[in-house]
Amino acid sequence: MDPEVDVEQIAETAAPAPRMTRQQILTIISMASVNFSSMICYSILGPFFPNEALKKGASQTIVGLIFGCYAVSNLIGSLVMGKYIVQIGAKFMLVMGLFVSSACTIMFGLLDRVPSGATFISMCFIVRSIDALGFAAAMTSTFAMTAKIFPNNVATILGCMEAFTGLGLILGPPLGGWFYQSFGYEVPFMILGCFLLIMVPFNMYILPSVEADPSKDSFFGLLGKGKIILICYAVFTLSGGLGFLDATLSLFAMEKFKLSAGYVGLILLGLSLPYCLVSPLIGYITDKYPSTRSWFIVTGGAATAFGFFMLGPAPFFHISSQLWLLVLMLSVVGLSIGMTAIPMFPEIISYAYEQGYEEGLGTLGMVSGLFGAFWSFGMFCGPTVGGVITQHLSFEWAAAVQGGMALLGAFLLAVYYVCHPQQQQQQQQQQQSVRKDSRAADERTPLLAE
Repeated sequence: MDPEVDVEQIAETAAPAPRMTRQQILTIISMASVNFSSMICYSILGPFFPNEALKKGASQTIVGLIFGCYAVSNLIGSLVMGKYIVQIGAKFMLVMGLFVSSACTIMFGLLDRVPSGATFISMCFIVRSIDALGFAAAMTSTFAMTAKIFPNNVATILGCMEAFTGLGLILGPPLGGWFYQSFGYEVPFMILGCFLLIMVPFNMYILPSVEADPSKDSFFGLLGKGKIILICYAVFTLSGGLGFLDATLSLFAMEKFKLSAGYVGLILLGLSLPYCLVSPLIGYITDKYPSTRSWFIVTGGAATAFGFFMLGPAPFFHISSQLWLLVLMLSVVGLSIGMTAIPMFPEIISYAYEQGYEEGLGTLGMVSGLFGAFWSFGMFCGPTVGGVITQHLSFEWAAAVQGGMALLGAFLLAVYYVCHPQQQQQQQQQQQSVRKDSRAADERTPLLAE
């Protein structure tokens, strides 16, 4: 098997084949392994690291900043990697991103040996920031390659990939909490870091190379469009909410309900399991019926807001906190984020093509970088601002603020879609026409040649 496949030429006439070739299946496995291994390493911190950092002299605000610095580096990395993905090479970017992330995960497990106070805090910032650059490289190339190799099924394939992202989020917290309780601080990072390292040669072997010409378009031209601004704000609110939960939920659950780190990891299943299950279904529906993307985004945003309002619950509801209510609202948030996030990426791609952007890896990398940048910006603001609000007010008020931001994003997008119905119809007709042309041109040609 030769992984050096000319994907550029084949993807131009790509369309759903009756059955996937071996190379297609291996490509999906490769990308799924990246999503799964990266997210399981990212999510193990939630159940125990905030409490461990407090023992090392960090405040709640500093813990939020440690989580937030990951997002800042991810933001910068996403923009740079997205801009230069063609020059660097999508496959090389992905593999090196995995290698850097695995090394940093192992190094993070050694930080308990660092002296408490400023030294520990500084090392946390440094290692997390470098780790984020590796993660940005891997995720940017994964998103771009998904859209390039499967141009007519972006949401479907992305939904399947996000199922593995959700699986990583599902297994990360309980495994991290259990390993921490059983073996101490270092073992979770060592085991999962080595697991991520194994993914490097695996992906080097099976992942196809993607060749393309650099795009002449810019981030700022795309970001100047009203629809893109609103979608990016919605991306920001979703990731902000998740980042807020990463930094604050474990401490809230431990203090409010007297739970151990292991049980906190199980509670987080309420967030990640619905997301894992719903993502492939949402991807399939929005690929088959592109006109539903807008209302999935709006409805999901409103449901996300409701989930955060009731998570505490918000003090103005005058409802006491209950463990069952917390788990239920985490499930609502996980379900609604799947409804909202999956259609966003293909929605941005479709709009970019409508505005005359070149259909190639350069544009896909730019869109992937833009999406990743705003996701990372939210992942910075969520734990940072949420940590400050939690420290000075309460978790309940901080969750209510996250809900208000999500509700604003859903409302603004709903107004936009109502005011531009003709644009939505034209987009749907154009996508259907492209699908018909692709099927006619590629009726007997597989998406990826053996």
